Amino acid sequence: MRLKQWMFPAEPRFFRGQRWVNIVLRTLHLVGIAGLGGGFLYAAERPEWRPFLDLTVWSGLGLSLIAVWNSGIWLIQLRGQAVVVKVLLLSIIPYFPELQGLLFVTVIVISGLISHAPAAVRYHSLYHGRRIGLY
Repeated sequence: MRLKQWMFPAEPRFFRGQRWVNIVLRTLHLVGIAGLGGGFLYAAERPEWRPFLDLTVWSGLGLSLIAVWNSGIWLIQLRGQAVVVKVLLLSIIPYFPELQGLLFVTVIVISGLISHAPAAVRYHSLYHGRRIGLY
């Protein structure tokens, strides 16, 4: 199977129990984000918020891998691109620690806007200039 066929199947792939795996991962992700919020916004010491960072990263990675496995089209839809932007914003925090609160809140705002936006927005591709997708 070629990479393009694997990344962009004719029909999205799903696995048994996927909905519950997503629910658990999203819940863990929210717990991680809450802990990070406390650490970032109240200037807690790194050892206090590091477990929440790990939880956020690993649960987010799991959610992203499932989305890409379903169909790689997620990566070129605004919902996938927003995740990439959020990761980039968070990854610059070590270089600009004075901006960690602002960057963290910006990521939360992006998350809220994209996750609750109409499907026409979430499934929009900047590359194609229109809504794309199999859903």
